[in-house]
Amino acid sequence: MENVFDILSERGYIDQVTHEEELKELLGKESVTFYIGFDATADSLTLGHFLQIMVMTHMQRAGHKPIALIGGGTTMIGDPSGKSDMRRVLTRDIIDYNANKFKEQLSRFLDFSSGKAIMVNNADWLLELKFVDFMREIGVHFSVNRMLTFDCYKNRLEKGLTFFEFGYMLMQSYDFLHLYRHHNCKLQLGGSDQWSNIIGGYELVRKLENDTVYGMTFQLLTTASGNKMGKTEKGTIWLDKEKTSPFDFYQYLRNTDDRDVKKFLYLLTFLPKDEIEDLTKEGGESLNKAKEVLAYEVTKMVHGKEDADAALKAARALFANGEDEDTIPHTTMDKSIFDNGMNIVDLLYDIKLIKTKSEGRRLIEQGGISLNGIKVESIDKLVTLSDFADDKLMIKKGKKQYHQIRI
Repeated sequence: MENVFDILSERGYIDQVTHEEELKELLGKESVTFYIGFDATADSLTLGHFLQIMVMTHMQRAGHKPIALIGGGTTMIGDPSGKSDMRRVLTRDIIDYNANKFKEQLSRFLDFSSGKAIMVNNADWLLELKFVDFMREIGVHFSVNRMLTFDCYKNRLEKGLTFFEFGYMLMQSYDFLHLYRHHNCKLQLGGSDQWSNIIGGYELVRKLENDTVYGMTFQLLTTASGNKMGKTEKGTIWLDKEKTSPFDFYQYLRNTDDRDVKKFLYLLTFLPKDEIEDLTKEGGESLNKAKEVLAYEVTKMVHGKEDADAALKAARALFANGEDEDTIPHTTMDKSIFDNGMNIVDLLYDIKLIKTKSEGRRLIEQGGISLNGIKVESIDKLVTLSDFADDKLMIKKGKKQYHQIRI
């Protein structure tokens, strides 16, 4: 069977590796237990996390054992990597709730049966540590001078870095040590912004256990324009369908920049290399088919075939100006609401198509809102029954976002 290291390398995941040749050899000859950590800062994973899930799935398919570590303990501090300010401190109840939601989502992608993967929460060991004992065993192995050279800390020095956050690297490093001692974990994976944290754990295990362990980072999911994928003007693209509908999830991927299509097909799907190359060998309009395949494949993995089929059907209907709108995001409202009319800005806000009413007014003034194909000209527009066709009103926001009102 092909070495998973070669698969990850060929598909463009790998950024940095400790002892590359050693790790490649190890992955080719035995089953390796590895882990990735997910801090529970929200109640859903995001499209950005999906790349990490793909790496774990590739590894598991190749016979290696994933540990999905939920950061119930580390979330109480917050990773300073890539942050210009200290994270909002969450309560234990909120963190526990978020951690449970993560467990539900990860279980869709990884096989946890018969010990093929495990899920752990670092709150189970970090919150029981005694400060003096921890600093005597762990703190003595970390140089403050060296830590301050790492970007995750160096970039924060001018604005201020609390000792609270400074301890994050020690806690994440201790996670690796704990997982090595209790689960024989030999490899930590993470995004490229985690390199310094991973090096901290890798060195700690080697010092205290005198054994060989490894670290590997992969590219962050960014677009050709340099932005993090999954971040939009509207907000984050979530894996929870209650936060981002399957249709909106599909449409986001369907609107991928031409320059990113091949890259995302390699990173976010399991399509074979030959198929990806065939889909993307020609540019221009032919890339639309590749974008459709990308959106469908990822939506199917995240939300299931039924939701992916519905999103595909709705998108094709819209692009073709068809009338099959049953699968478009919609809100059912009482018909009597529109007897005397409802202000368009209030309507957009009530159905959560805008975050603030000032956003709605701005969109209308810029010509960005249409009702059943007719552009709204005034922020004072009253939506009445006369605007509906067959008890349906199609609202278009911007170029490609749709929402239907049904009465």
